[in-house]
Amino acid sequence: MTNTSPIFLPDLERAERSGRRRPRPGVDPSFRFPWVGILTLAACVFLSVTSEMLPTGLLSEMSGDLGVEESRVGLLVSVFAVAVVVSSAPLAALTRRVPRHALLLAVLAVFATSNLLTAIAPTFELVTATRVLGGLAHGLFWAVVGAYSAHLVPPALIGRAVALTVGGGSLAFVLGVPLGTAAGQAFGWRAAFAGIGVLTILGILLTWRFLPAVGRPEREAPVGASAGGRVGIRQRMAGQGLGGVLLVCLTAMVIMIGHYGLYTYVDPFVTRVMRIPEQQLSAMLFGYGIAGAVGLLVAGTVFASRPQLGVLAGLAAAALGVSALAFAPGLWIVAIPGFLLWGLAFGAIPTLLQTRMLHAAHPSFRDTASSFYTTAFNVGIGGGALVGGALLDGFGIASLAGAFLAVMAVSVVLVVGSAGRAARGRAAAARSAA
Repeated sequence: MTNTSPIFLPDLERAERSGRRRPRPGVDPSFRFPWVGILTLAACVFLSVTSEMLPTGLLSEMSGDLGVEESRVGLLVSVFAVAVVVSSAPLAALTRRVPRHALLLAVLAVFATSNLLTAIAPTFELVTATRVLGGLAHGLFWAVVGAYSAHLVPPALIGRAVALTVGGGSLAFVLGVPLGTAAGQAFGWRAAFAGIGVLTILGILLTWRFLPAVGRPEREAPVGASAGGRVGIRQRMAGQGLGGVLLVCLTAMVIMIGHYGLYTYVDPFVTRVMRIPEQQLSAMLFGYGIAGAVGLLVAGTVFASRPQLGVLAGLAAAALGVSALAFAPGLWIVAIPGFLLWGLAFGAIPTLLQTRMLHAAHPSFRDTASSFYTTAFNVGIGGGALVGGALLDGFGIASLAGAFLAVMAVSVVLVVGSAGRAARGRAAAARSAA
């Protein structure tokens, strides 16, 4: 499989007059899509992403209560991401023999504990420690969940399964972060984290009851061995799709550095640069999330067979939207549509990137590939929050939009370069077949 395979959302076509749906090529007609299991995974992703991003909407409240600058509160996102980066691949390797279902339950339990401890931590230092604990759980969570949906369905339906699972993350931006922000403004930021902790306990029960168990990943053949004799490590890695996976990971990392350099500080950007009243912040985040959900649908329909073009279109849309924020932030008739366009773009881009990564990886390599992707993604999140905090302290909040645009330009170069590499690979394969 290539890293340009299409992404599919749920088939919403009407049934034929006979009452049967048209079979999808490569799928056994008797196969029943595991809707309940996939939606349970999506619910877990919703809780995970909401918890990870909750500080972005509560910078002011947390800063005032903990007695630290907003840039330091923003670094809680970096600390969380660094914990993910450090732990994802090692924990994935250490737990490779653990049944996926039991491992996911354990990870969710740690995640719930982290949020409840955050809610009662009296100092910034202790909040930081609880966020590190959450980051450790989050890294292993994505290493498991990133490939879990692919284990539930045949290869031809991976795109659909991933889109639904990642849809939980989109819903987190639509409802989770805005509602968490509103709850934090009304009842205090600690209540918001406590609520996420309680909901995660409910998620554990749902996962235990409704998520089908899957087998452990197939063991990879030892280096130098194959059915036809001995091969070198480079050939084996190529067979696992390592090159394509790493290219997707690099692209995702750079894109996320630009995105989270601005999004982490969306609270002060919206209220100070755009001059939106603080009481309307949750409404702005809600609109951003709705736009992201629309972007997810666009990714799975308009760009279903052209994900490379979809990523480029998403980057262009994000750059256009943030340009409006950079050059006319106080002109709401321009800035608010730009803000929503940014949200739409980043509803589409992560889904397309993750699906390409899973298609690039051999089935026995998907858990490891997912841990690589999680690491790269969170390097982007943490790096973006860190760079954004430095720019905030050194040049002011308005500088973040310009930095975003610069990183998007670099991202376009990477995506175009990867398209050229994929085209050369297809040409080489065609020559070999001939």
